[in-house]
Amino acid sequence: MVNVNGEEPTEIDKEELEQSRVTQEEIRRIPPWTKQITVRGIIASIAIGIIYSVIVMKLNLTTGLVPNLNVSAALLAFVFIGTWTKLLQKAGFVSTPFTRQENTIIQTCAVACYSIAVGGGFGSYLLGLNKRTYEQAGIDTEGNTPGSHKEPGIGWMTGFLFVSSFVGLLALVPLRKIMIIDYKLTYPSGTATAVLINGFHTPHGDKMAKKQVHGFMKFFSYSFLWSFFQWFYSGGGQCGFAQFPTFGMKAWRQTFYFDFSMTYVGAGMICSHLVNLSLLFGAVLSWGIMWPLIRHQKGHWFPATISESSMKSLNGYKVFISIALILGDGLYNFVKILFFTAASIISSLNKREDPNTDSNKNKNQALDDLQRNEVFLRDGIPIWLACVGYIVFSVVSIVVIPLMFPELKWYYVVVAYILAPSLGFCNAYGAGLTDMNMAYNYGKAALFVLAALSGKDSGVVAGLVGCGLIKSIVSISSDLMHDFKTGHLTLTSPRSMLISQAIGTAIGCVVAPLSFFLFYKAFDVGNPEGEYKAPYAVIYRNMAILGVEGFSALPHHCLQLCFGFFGFAIAANLLRDLCPSRIGKWIPLPMAMAVPFLVGAYFAIDMCMGSLVVFVWHKMNSKKASLMVPAVASGLICGDGMWILPSSILALAKVNPPICMNFLAT
Repeated sequence: MVNVNGEEPTEIDKEELEQSRVTQEEIRRIPPWTKQITVRGIIASIAIGIIYSVIVMKLNLTTGLVPNLNVSAALLAFVFIGTWTKLLQKAGFVSTPFTRQENTIIQTCAVACYSIAVGGGFGSYLLGLNKRTYEQAGIDTEGNTPGSHKEPGIGWMTGFLFVSSFVGLLALVPLRKIMIIDYKLTYPSGTATAVLINGFHTPHGDKMAKKQVHGFMKFFSYSFLWSFFQWFYSGGGQCGFAQFPTFGMKAWRQTFYFDFSMTYVGAGMICSHLVNLSLLFGAVLSWGIMWPLIRHQKGHWFPATISESSMKSLNGYKVFISIALILGDGLYNFVKILFFTAASIISSLNKREDPNTDSNKNKNQALDDLQRNEVFLRDGIPIWLACVGYIVFSVVSIVVIPLMFPELKWYYVVVAYILAPSLGFCNAYGAGLTDMNMAYNYGKAALFVLAALSGKDSGVVAGLVGCGLIKSIVSISSDLMHDFKTGHLTLTSPRSMLISQAIGTAIGCVVAPLSFFLFYKAFDVGNPEGEYKAPYAVIYRNMAILGVEGFSALPHHCLQLCFGFFGFAIAANLLRDLCPSRIGKWIPLPMAMAVPFLVGAYFAIDMCMGSLVVFVWHKMNSKKASLMVPAVASGLICGDGMWILPSSILALAKVNPPICMNFLAT
């Protein structure tokens, strides 16, 4: 799974930050932390969390590409409580005022809930354990040991999420002051969310919010009705608007068509132009050039008698070249973030050693920042509580996880939890500087190490489960720091933030497996020819096999191609960082390029349509576009996502669409 935030950190306008200035009156009116968490807020968080869990689960199981929806969640929180308040007022009831602190708490809780669906491994390392993925990787493949699979189950998945997710919540709590106040890390996504929430709760912002809410509701309705209309024509395997041969039948066979998915059009509006163009470039390079050429080598590079879906056939090239691009991009950014993190820490330590620098900084520090710091430190979280909680949750995991997965020995889990806080700190610090969450790269490193150490019989399962453990801890601790930054800027108590994050995580551990099984039972998940391909399940399982067997798992000539694309990924990133921005902004992102190599070109075309809408809108009315694009994109994504619930129920009830609209060549 790839979480796409765009390439550059979010930029916040000075005018918007001016709107966030703190007054003494505002500080006096801040509710105590116990009143920042409300019943209506928890209900709204659960509703938003469920909606977004279903949406991101669909994204996970179709392409694995998930845009950052945090800002969208803040907008939806405002919509929910605003609607709630108006309904109560019309009924003659007096309701508590909706504050920025409550808005922040709802957003934090909802994001924590659906983040479990995003990063819980349902489209990658956990699904990679099932029998279907085991068979796709090749029953006769060396390292893919017979019996090294475990079918998905609500019980064990929920238990695994509970024991692995809560450790990350407490790993970096003692360092929150250092990260937010002392080092003044920006956490661009957290800052952007705070600016949006602060803007909602001003007289001018209220007017803007009403426009955004209207736009959201309008496009939510359009998207939902369009998805409902499409359903009637999809009564078969390759039927409906989703199979419309936009560029002709020959292009359709190579997956080049517009499939009318409002989810991906909306995602394209949120993602940067560079991400979307990189997807299109990857699609043209793979499905337009490489796969047709490699297919012609059937009988020379791979046996003509085996299916193209075999890992010894064309599918092997698709999977392993994707892995090469992902690993090359991940390794470069991993080293880059570690370098910047180390350089920034050394620079900060040098500044702290100079007392004159500290004195001047304190004199010139804005009163606004001092007041925020005072509020942020007022409701402290005891260090002993964080340390004891971390130890308790770690001990539970060390006992429970080896019982669930005997292949992963308890001493590997102990080492993982000893290293986790330092890995979490590196990732959280890097995310604060660059807005890039590298948790999946830490997870991949753990996957290869554990797969190699555990041996042929246990390596695949141990690698996949260990990847999930490290990734969960590192990712959740980084997400919490983003939330603390949002809380710092919206004058929200860190104590209430931590509790809301814990509530959201607990809800997510229940909701995410249920969302997954909604798709798993209703649709053909894991079918490489179907809509729900779950591409990262195959990728992660083959990474584990590589860790066990090395390069012997690759088809003929695949190693040379993998080396080439691994080098290309590093070179592309290096050029983007070294070239002037006018050139660097056109160099494609290898991580984004890798997704269509396995999935196909159709969703890249959808997302480029989203980019085209944003580009034209900015040319026509840039100010209105800046205000309305997030709301319209969120409406398109949520409307299409909401239709998943009734369509899944219809599929489970064996109610099929009445019409099959199909296209044939004449």
